[in-house]
Amino acid sequence: MADRFRSRLIDVSTGSAENVHDLTADCAAFLREEAAGRDGLLNVFVPHATAGVALIETGAGSDDDLLAALRDLLPADDRWRHRHGSRGHGRDHVLPAFVPPHATLPVLGGELELGTWQSVVLVDTNGDNPRRQVRLSFLG
Repeated sequence: MADRFRSRLIDVSTGSAENVHDLTADCAAFLREEAAGRDGLLNVFVPHATAGVALIETGAGSDDDLLAALRDLLPADDRWRHRHGSRGHGRDHVLPAFVPPHATLPVLGGELELGTWQSVVLVDTNGDNPRRQVRLSFLG
């Protein structure tokens, strides 16, 4: 199975503000090196309790719309029981229930099979943690 499974941990700088970080190029580079033209599945996993992975159009305002929707749904105020960190940080711990910390995507011929406007993104509302890791795994 070792020849069918490949995995890599990448570091992502998300900064100190809410962020939608595009991972599509990172995924494509990983697959160029590890999928070798094969079909299979790419799993993208964020090993953090306050971040998630989504498929969304980027660059046309949808990424900002997503953050605005999350601010409406999960306001950064004092309603949260989980209170360490900056004000409203409890909402960051609820985020993965709405934006899961993983996505499994089809790979055909070594390339990510996404729709025309789809991008793979890391969604991070936690400004207290400016560095993230993302685990990319290919199963051929």
